[in-house]
Amino acid sequence: MGRIMAIDYGRKRCGIAVTDPLRIIANGLTTVRACDLLACIQDYVKKEQVDEIVVGEPKDMHNNPSESAQYIEPFLKQLKKALPEMVIKRFDERFTSVMAHQTMIDAGLGKKQRQNKELVDTISATIILQSYMSSLNPSVISTRADGQDGEIL
Repeated sequence: MGRIMAIDYGRKRCGIAVTDPLRIIANGLTTVRACDLLACIQDYVKKEQVDEIVVGEPKDMHNNPSESAQYIEPFLKQLKKALPEMVIKRFDERFTSVMAHQTMIDAGLGKKQRQNKELVDTISATIILQSYMSSLNPSVISTRADGQDGEIL
């Protein structure tokens, strides 16, 4: 089983995250300049088995593509051309930057560290990947001994 890679695409920088080989844990990999992204992905897939690439899909509050979606389409065409056998999927990335900033606060990072845009992009990619993985394996509601749905203590 190969890894899943996720990309938080931006006009200047792109965050990248990958799973472990067993697809259990999502880990931030790096942030690269947008112009270097395709080469970075190609280099990584030569070294590691990657079965899917998930690219964040920016949407507005009405579930329509946001303004930044127009910048992702040319990259997707390049990616499909460079890696024609690769499974490429899109996944909603709404609020990932907000969640990344909150993650940084929760982790106790100082204000200076929270202003590191590369770190925000890497964390955002990790959140996209974790959310995608969760969508593949939705939580199972346990059934109690009395037949009611709920947590078993």
